[in-house]
Amino acid sequence: MRVRRNPCRRRSGSLRVAPVFGSRRRVKNRIKSLRAERDWSQAELADRLGVSRQTVNAVEAGKSEPGLSLAMRLARLFGQRVEEVFSLDDIGAAWEVLAQNAGG
Repeated sequence: MRVRRNPCRRRSGSLRVAPVFGSRRRVKNRIKSLRAERDWSQAELADRLGVSRQTVNAVEAGKSEPGLSLAMRLARLFGQRVEEVFSLDDIGAAWEVLAQNAGG
């Protein structure tokens, strides 16, 4: 009997994020600018959140998307709403198309 592997796991054990809305949508964030406003290093932010500096770096650089819990903790720590910290990068383009279609 052959054992089937979970397709969402790589052999190294790290999770692979499958695109939910298509390959063009990526989550953007304002973590770096919000952190800079407070003069915090990535290590300081990581300590405040209870995660590793590598996690902060990966999320900040857009290499990894945070889970709901981490996203909410980030927003609360910065005194922002989740939508003010994170956004989908193609939302602006979609609104422009809708505005053009409505106006024309």
